[in-house]
Amino acid sequence: MDWQDVVAIARRLPEVEESTSYGTPALKVRGKGFARLRSEAEGGLVLMCRLDEKEALLASGDPAFYTTPHYDGYGAILVDLRAVARDQLEELIEEAWRAKAPVRVRKAFDAAPRG
Repeated sequence: MDWQDVVAIARRLPEVEESTSYGTPALKVRGKGFARLRSEAEGGLVLMCRLDEKEALLASGDPAFYTTPHYDGYGAILVDLRAVARDQLEELIEEAWRAKAPVRVRKAFDAAPRG
C-alpha cells in the first residue's frame, strides 16, 4: 500500500479533499483532517481513531500499527503502509473519515445505496 492507495480508498467517501498538513500530504473532509502521510524520515500514515480503538490495534501485536510518544494520549494510530492489509486500511480510513465528517455528510453516505 502507498499514499496513492490511501487517496483512492478515501475518494470513495463523500467530500474528501487532498490537502497538506504539517508540510505533508493529507486528506480532509470539510476542512478537517483525518489522514496524513508523515515525512519520509518519520514514516507511516497518521489516521484519526478513538483511543480505545488505538489501544486495541496496538495490543493486537500487528506490526502494521504503532505509535510514538508524540501521539500518546491522542486519538491517532500510525500505520505502516508496507505492512497493512488493504481491508484493514479501508476500514480504518472510513472510521477516521467518520470521526471528522459532519453528521449530515455521514447520514447521507449511510443512506446512499451501495453497489
